[in-house]
Amino acid sequence: MSTLIRDLPFAALDFESAGERPNEAGVPIQIGIAWMQNQTPDSNSFFRSYLRAERRVTWAAQQVHGISSADLKNAPELHSLWPELKTRLGNRWIVAHGSGTEKRFLRAFPLHGFGPWVDTLTLSRKILPGRSSYALSDLVTELGLIDEARGLLPDFRWHEALSDSLASLLLLGKLIELAGINDHPAEVLEAI
Repeated sequence: MSTLIRDLPFAALDFESAGERPNEAGVPIQIGIAWMQNQTPDSNSFFRSYLRAERRVTWAAQQVHGISSADLKNAPELHSLWPELKTRLGNRWIVAHGSGTEKRFLRAFPLHGFGPWVDTLTLSRKILPGRSSYALSDLVTELGLIDEARGLLPDFRWHEALSDSLASLLLLGKLIELAGINDHPAEVLEAI
């Protein structure tokens, strides 16, 4: 018998990067993870960490994320967080808004096996067609989820990894509610 969507364990994942440069992939400088079980985010699961980068954070990225190269001075390298990531992401459905960045940065751990994945950007486009914007901040604001986010995470702010992880979870919960699929088999999420 298949697990129902309402019973799925979710882990939202978000990375912030040092900023893109021509002909160069982004470098992760912050990671945030939050769990949701029974459609309820678990504030005890919240995890965030700066990540040591091999290059300086671009000026534009500093303005967006509020993270400078100085913030990363004593931060751990992504590889050193493998035990933490395995514990926090293993045996859970992974949630991200526009999951390409998160999947790309997880390539640092070949054969990690995390997933299945739920991309709230893709899900939003299917469940809420015709929006002028599918940016995470716009959707969460439009759906009235900001106060809940701030209640769970008082230092909530956009373009911060834990905040964006939490926002993705809240958005996922709302999309599941709006689509009326809470009592459907888990495979429905993969099919949407």
